[in-house]
Amino acid sequence: MSRYPDRTLAATLALVLATATACGTEEAGARLELSAALPDQVPSGATLRLGDPQIQAIVGVSGLDKELADAGITVEWANISGGPQSIQAFRADKLDCSAVADIPSLFAAWTGTSTKIVFQSVTVDPLDHPIYKLGVAPGVNVTSLADLRGKRIAYSAGQAQGALVLRVLQKAGLSQKDVQLVELTSTGDSYVTALGAKAVDVAPISAQYQKLFEAKYPGARTIGTGVRDDASTLYCLTSAVEDEKKAAALKVYVAVRTKAWLWANKHPAEYAKAYFQDTQGLSEADAKAVVEIQGDKGIPATWDNAVKRLQATADLLSTEQKHDKLDVTTLIDRRFEKVQADAAGSDVVTGDAA
Repeated sequence: MSRYPDRTLAATLALVLATATACGTEEAGARLELSAALPDQVPSGATLRLGDPQIQAIVGVSGLDKELADAGITVEWANISGGPQSIQAFRADKLDCSAVADIPSLFAAWTGTSTKIVFQSVTVDPLDHPIYKLGVAPGVNVTSLADLRGKRIAYSAGQAQGALVLRVLQKAGLSQKDVQLVELTSTGDSYVTALGAKAVDVAPISAQYQKLFEAKYPGARTIGTGVRDDASTLYCLTSAVEDEKKAAALKVYVAVRTKAWLWANKHPAEYAKAYFQDTQGLSEADAKAVVEIQGDKGIPATWDNAVKRLQATADLLSTEQKHDKLDVTTLIDRRFEKVQADAAGSDVVTGDAA
């Protein structure tokens, strides 16, 4: 089972959600069967409650927010992303969709929250531009995956970082019994802090925090994992995609979100400033470095490969974490696959990167 945010984070989340929903309760649209075609017209009064901070920054600086406004869509943005926060918000019915890797959709299913993935993107060169590296605490002797034996590794079962750790152990020929997994939810720079305090020896560190970690703690370093990161997704409450108004609005938003990532690929400096510098508080140099580390986001021509990888991950977590077997096709709304591909046009990615 995943660990949820502590009381301080929960209180912050409650404040964010109260702000995001201050406009009041939206009148629900007619029920739309999951097998029905997505509406071509957005009904009046459509509202989306989105935890998608990076895209929020990109659509603002790129001017793509005008497409949402022109379609008559009201977006209530929440400063929420990642599994623990989004699942908590879903359970409180305070959020429609959130940006996550693909692990949270599995944990939502395993913990009784019905969601659908409506967007898939990947790093174009995933092994050349890994989002995560393994942070190694100062004074700890880890220079290769083989050195992980016996080490204390930060681990969050319901987040992408947790699945990454399991895949890294698998690649290294190690089992959970060969290391000490320390349950620790990854929020903000919590893994950086844990490494600096030597509460753990190793932790997955995202691109945003790698330079911070190495600069803040003398002797700190990062090493590559040798495994590819999870896909980047947008997942939504099933009740949202079953609502005619929201489904119609999501069709527009998925297209806009696709254009936003492609815009960011072509305008890395502007993207770095709008999100990592202006929103996350990184310096100009560090913001640009993070965007370079991340690499370009690719929009897949089809979701076939992403579905196969998600099923493999679900099978791994089912075995390693003792969950029920799960057919991941039940978690994916492929009606949005063509919406996304059409919006990308000739910029879709083909091959294994998809």
